[in-house]
Amino acid sequence: MIEILNEIDTYVFLSLHNIHSDFLDSFMMLFSGRFIWIPFYAALAVLLWRTKGTKSFLAYLVGIGIAIALTDQVCATVIRPLVERMRPANLGNPLSDLVTVVNGYRGGPYGFPSCHAANSFALAAFMCAAVRRRSVMILLVAWAVLNSYSRIYLGVHYPGDLLVGAAIGSAIGYGMYVLSHHFIETDVDRNIERKRIVRPFAEWRLPAVAHRMGHPSGLLPIHAPAIVYTVATTLLLIICIISAAA
Repeated sequence: MIEILNEIDTYVFLSLHNIHSDFLDSFMMLFSGRFIWIPFYAALAVLLWRTKGTKSFLAYLVGIGIAIALTDQVCATVIRPLVERMRPANLGNPLSDLVTVVNGYRGGPYGFPSCHAANSFALAAFMCAAVRRRSVMILLVAWAVLNSYSRIYLGVHYPGDLLVGAAIGSAIGYGMYVLSHHFIETDVDRNIERKRIVRPFAEWRLPAVAHRMGHPSGLLPIHAPAIVYTVATTLLLIICIISAAA
């Protein structure tokens, strides 16, 4: 049974991996990076603060930190040494001859489960449960999925690594949110959250634009979810520009 699953995993990996171009090589390397997304994480922190309020914000932020740290340790420290599944690009793996290595990047020795997928989905699950706005959920899930796929493209993970990592991350992220919510808030707070998030984060005096959008005061309201979308779109555009110029 394990051999059959491994063959399917390998076949799917090769099917998804063998789509390469110079633009995508640069794009996936940048997208897979951790530090380029710091502005995005900051925007999510603003959204969390706006949703939960100053009183609960720091406690939820600690909850996210614990969720990601726990996810990372479960995957990297507990499961990987037990399973010892080589990454596709690992030189000790016979499959490495069929892998297109980007910029010499092969990752560490073992890749099951994927910490990238686990951490991304832990953050996405926690934030989706905390904010509960469809537009933000779609953005976070799309980001986590593309972040996970970048690992297949770079040849450092099988699809199975990503699926298990995503499942672990989602479970821990959502579980940590439930635990945080249980100790921090009451049932009444959900109504307060709805009022907070629909209240503008800031207002810009742009009379022409505001009037056109139905705001007779001349003030254009800026909502916290819009900040997240703006930052994510800007970072994606920057990644595309750098990749095209590379």
